[in-house]
Amino acid sequence: MVTARGVAGCVLLAFALGCAAYRIAGQVESGRRALLVNDPERALPYFSEAAKNDPNYVYVSDRFRETVWTYLGRSQYATQRYAEARQSLERALALDRDDHLARLYLGLTLTRLGDTANGVKEIEAAMKGIYDWLDYMERSRPFEAYWDPAREIRKTIEKDLAGDPPAREVGRDQLIADAEWLGKRMEDEVEYVRRDRRREFEGDMEWRRGRGLGVGIGIGF
Repeated sequence: MVTARGVAGCVLLAFALGCAAYRIAGQVESGRRALLVNDPERALPYFSEAAKNDPNYVYVSDRFRETVWTYLGRSQYATQRYAEARQSLERALALDRDDHLARLYLGLTLTRLGDTANGVKEIEAAMKGIYDWLDYMERSRPFEAYWDPAREIRKTIEKDLAGDPPAREVGRDQLIADAEWLGKRMEDEVEYVRRDRRREFEGDMEWRRGRGLGVGIGIGF
């Protein structure tokens, strides 16, 4: 038989878990805000604390997914903590093999650590994964062109991956520069999509309010 004390305990536990989840989400969002303004030093402690509190945390926004270890690894990469970044990014990929930004930054990290061949391989695989994901989002939502609507991201990837690897015109330094641009651009894209969806929602709510007013006036007369 369930006692009142047992019910109260369950309620308190659920409340505590909810508060913890809310706190972790806030830490990740604070870290993201710092990354978006190119301040990885400020982002680093937020992601480090979030990863410690919930090592399985995944940030999700409109089907875009990124593990907390990816965010931590990106911050470590940007602050030149390359050995730590490698560990974090490998852990991210162990959680989700399709975390393309984790693979992108792992490739960048490997190049900084001197493993250029494997680094370039990971960068190119990540670029292809991001390209395919953006194409999938476009095909699956033909009337909602939120992600990369001008194909700026995909055009850059097409340029970088054009031709067979030995004959590619893009040199290693340009590939690395484009990969760093791509990592930041994808995070910016998340914000653009969130903004566009919010505007669409607000516009829809405004239309509904106007429609309701029109119906009310019609009934009044």
